Amino acid sequence: MQEPEPTLEAGPAQQSQQPVDGEPIVVIDQLVKQFGKLRAINNLSMAIQAGETYGLIGPNGSGKTTLIRMLVGLVKPTSGSIQIMHERVPAAKIAPRIGYMTQLSALYNDLTARENMRFFCNIYGLRGKEQKQRIDEMLERVDLADRIDSVVSTFSGGMKQRLSLACALVHGPRLALLDEPTVGVDPELRRTFWDYFAQLNKEGVTIIVSTHHLDEAARCTRLGLMRSGILLAQDSPHELLRQSGQANMEDAFLYFARSFHATERS
Repeated sequence: MQEPEPTLEAGPAQQSQQPVDGEPIVVIDQLVKQFGKLRAINNLSMAIQAGETYGLIGPNGSGKTTLIRMLVGLVKPTSGSIQIMHERVPAAKIAPRIGYMTQLSALYNDLTARENMRFFCNIYGLRGKEQKQRIDEMLERVDLADRIDSVVSTFSGGMKQRLSLACALVHGPRLALLDEPTVGVDPELRRTFWDYFAQLNKEGVTIIVSTHHLDEAARCTRLGLMRSGILLAQDSPHELLRQSGQANMEDAFLYFARSFHATERS
């Protein structure tokens, strides 16, 4: 069966956005994560403002997934601290206000789209009319309303990604943590996802998203360039290009990586 054309509801694409003023929703201070001899996160600090999309950019193995899992509270830091909404992580109090989309699908293939959505609604305490309303709304947004009673095992990879996104956001979180949400997704669907992320920002949702697609960087409010667990640089896409003197984000990333290692050797 051919996959239906994605038509997520969103406003126009935003090529760059200005950082949002106000208190940060996420504060990370001197964070370290050690797995045996491997330092996956190396003395990382950042503050993320409410209502922005902060992109974690870097190759595989740069520490993006480890950082997101620490933000969720699934991985305990070796040292340093994370505060989300003024609560030190892990904190059960803020869990209902966070949405988490894993890099690998968390869907149940033998259940329908509706049943998967119900499962996540029950986790977050959505019941009755509110549950039905949110399921219908989210499946409409990710253009899967006509497949609500289809078994997930019949879905294409792109359709599963859309359903995973709907499950992560069904409870209306204030903070969305999205780990490689566009991996394995065709370019048109990737663009549609990013249009939707921009719409969520307008609705006040803060997004932290990881990707190794450097062409997606321009869609973020700010970027954190990561390599080997180190935060090489962070700023708006425009500022990172200006500071590096480069014409594209790939060359800018290489510039900051080389600059960091040159500083270490000196």
